[in-house]
Amino acid sequence: MSGMNRLTVIAGPTAVGKGTVIRRILETHPEIKLSVSATTRPPRPGEEDGVAYHFLSMQEFDSKIAAGQMLEYAVVHGTNKYGTLREPVEAALAAGQKLILEIDIQGARQVKQAMPEANLIFIAPPSWEDLVSRLSGRGTETAEEQARRLATARQELEAQSEFDHVVINDEVAECALQVVNLIQA
Repeated sequence: MSGMNRLTVIAGPTAVGKGTVIRRILETHPEIKLSVSATTRPPRPGEEDGVAYHFLSMQEFDSKIAAGQMLEYAVVHGTNKYGTLREPVEAALAAGQKLILEIDIQGARQVKQAMPEANLIFIAPPSWEDLVSRLSGRGTETAEEQARRLATARQELEAQSEFDHVVINDEVAECALQVVNLIQA
């Protein structure tokens, strides 16, 4: 399958700047689309179904899992399920769209198993110290939450060899350009 309609999965550790890099790509390359995830959590004020997420009941989500309609999924924080619906992804790819999934390492592994042709890109920090600084600099997590996220990040960094490409996010615009080049290759 060519890069024209091959699914691109972007993953990496917490605070590496995946969301910032993806926003930059979407702003500068409108032909590239971001897949909308599904979740069982209720919509927050202002969130539209099919735009922010596909909002599903637990029963609907479980039914889609049982029917093989999820490319990947996970239970997050022991309560809500998040995942990627297979049909919209396959429809977008069949229409020739360039599609990005922003998911975690476990989800990336599930997608690679379901779609071996998927292009997996790992966004890495320039250094461990930089990652720690970015996380603490956000000021959005408690010290306990930061420690938990950093422990997970160490494990996630060990998984980068499972990816097709590793791009270091030293500077957002350059990282975004490298990712776009990999999507279009």
